[in-house]
Amino acid sequence: MMEKRPVIGITLDLEDGGEGRYSRFKWYAMRENYMSAVSTAGGLPIALPLFPQLCADYMHMLDGLIITGGAFDIDPTLYGETHVHPTINLRPRRTQAEATYLAEALQRDMPVLGICGGMQLIAVALGGSLIQHIPEECPTALPHEQPNPRNEASHSVTITPDTLLACSMGSPARIGVNSSHHQAVKTPGRGIINAMAEDGIIEGIEDPTHSFCLGVQWHPEFGIDPADKALFKAFIQAAGDSA
Repeated sequence: MMEKRPVIGITLDLEDGGEGRYSRFKWYAMRENYMSAVSTAGGLPIALPLFPQLCADYMHMLDGLIITGGAFDIDPTLYGETHVHPTINLRPRRTQAEATYLAEALQRDMPVLGICGGMQLIAVALGGSLIQHIPEECPTALPHEQPNPRNEASHSVTITPDTLLACSMGSPARIGVNSSHHQAVKTPGRGIINAMAEDGIIEGIEDPTHSFCLGVQWHPEFGIDPADKALFKAFIQAAGDSA
């Protein structure tokens, strides 16, 4: 049993204000289940504001980093694209801050878990590239923006044996996952693929040069499959071991 809870930083989203919204001014946002998944797995979750200039100060406090998903996209110029698909929605301030947190975590070999858009950021940081719009580039793909509720599975993924992801989840061959993305990893750079959807879309990657750096395209914080909870426990354990 760990003597203390590992401190896990979780990146926030930044929403524009407006009449009839939570506030007329900008506010930070995060779904509660990111926090509860970390807490249930034995971690101490704290929210990370989008202040890249304070990255080093926050990193001294953390044992692990979670980069969350969100309804936005990474700037294609960051992975060498000159064409930008019309569906792209950028949040430069968030991307800059998360990229700074990620770079510092990788330099420290701090355990990192990327979720949905967080996995895509890891892929770009590892020299990979993204599919900008799945329906256009992969017209025979499954509906990765699932029509059913996000707390239900919409398709299955095959887990690559003997990967960090497989070991972290108890080595399942296949699990059911939810799906909320119009982009996907095209190439993983120096990373390796650890999960694949039935239609060939990459659903997970990891960096074998770090002790614990992986990303999944689905949202394991919903705990749809028992393997999702096992993933969080393995991540928290890794953060505790590196503390």
